[in-house]
Amino acid sequence: MFSQWTQFLDRIEPHLTESKIGFIRLDGSTRNRQEVVECFQSKEGPPIFLSSLKAGGTGLNLTEADHVFIMDPWWNPAAEEQAIDRAHRLGRKKTTFVYRLIARGTVEERVRQLQGEKREAFRRIIGRI
Repeated sequence: MFSQWTQFLDRIEPHLTESKIGFIRLDGSTRNRQEVVECFQSKEGPPIFLSSLKAGGTGLNLTEADHVFIMDPWWNPAAEEQAIDRAHRLGRKKTTFVYRLIARGTVEERVRQLQGEKREAFRRIIGRI
């Protein structure tokens, strides 16, 4: 699960704990990044990996993840794509499912629309080069 806001991750944690669902977390305050990743990747590791987009969007290999949840969209669609790519790596044999939580009529819906506009503008500009 990726969120741009660590406060959102803070709100998710109690629900996982209450439901007795194991998790591990990586954000800007994490000192032992590799240890956290190795714990998640291990067979005995927790099923949920919580991460901020900025801390977890680059330099991680999360090939044990079958599902990626983008809890809230970021203005830069590349940041989300990088987070998704942590699980969907070259050579991966299993399918990776990606979910984006967006409700109608919300700021998140508008951000998602803006992402599409940015992608289209990028495609048009790069297409002319």
